[in-house]
Amino acid sequence: MKKHALAALLAAAAASAPLWPTPAAAQALREPKTMLLDQSSETLIDAASAKALLKETVPAKVWKLYPEGRWTFLSQVAGGVTEDGICAVTARVVLLPRTGTIRAVIWRPLQVATAFDAKAGATAEQCRALARDKLKEATTAVVSALIKG
Repeated sequence: MKKHALAALLAAAAASAPLWPTPAAAQALREPKTMLLDQSSETLIDAASAKALLKETVPAKVWKLYPEGRWTFLSQVAGGVTEDGICAVTARVVLLPRTGTIRAVIWRPLQVATAFDAKAGATAEQCRALARDKLKEATTAVVSALIKG
């Protein structure tokens, strides 16, 4: 009886998915080398554009001093067009540490920069352009504070 149960168990296990990930699946489970987080308003800037802007603005020297496995950048862009037609935008960039074992982000900012502006009579497209400019300004401020000289 035990031999039949063991044979049935082995047959069922062989027919099901493997207990450990295959090399291709393991590659997909790994986190990206550069971890950029974005919590921006989608009406002003989408996450992909914000991450691309951070990636192009942060030089390799910063990643050498603050390795990707231990640090991450967080960007936040908020605001929009008011009823009076005034575009108000606030952009903030934060450099945050990550834990050693599971690489979770911890809210203990090493460097923070905020840039804000308002423009009267702006269209939605002009407001998005202003948001992008302010995010770039905040990112540049964090980078210049991290690389002194």
